[in-house]
Amino acid sequence: VQLQASGGGLVQAGGPLRLSCTASRMIFSTYVQYVMGWYRQAPGKERELVATITSSGSANYADSVKGRFTISRDNSKKRIYLQMNSLKPEDTAFYYCNANTERDDVWGQGTLVTVSS
Repeated sequence: VQLQASGGGLVQAGGPLRLSCTASRMIFSTYVQYVMGWYRQAPGKERELVATITSSGSANYADSVKGRFTISRDNSKKRIYLQMNSLKPEDTAFYYCNANTERDDVWGQGTLVTVSS
């Protein structure tokens, strides 16, 4: 299983950005067993949960991003998205895609999001 994240970049505070993460080397019937998620890690800080989503679309968010970020999932494409609106400088971090089941935990490479004030 491989996860490829994309969409990071530099954005001004208050602006939007959308991240994508595509799973490969995984058949559809396996993919839908995974809870997919986004985590982030800012310099000098621990990695933290941003949002997760099940194959049926049930989403969970960190309190710090509720109302601003939306996670979505396209099972047919084996892809998840993170729409980030009203970005703040404190959202600056490497964002990591994750695929999780009881027996497996897969991480993609990080994509850097930088929010300028």
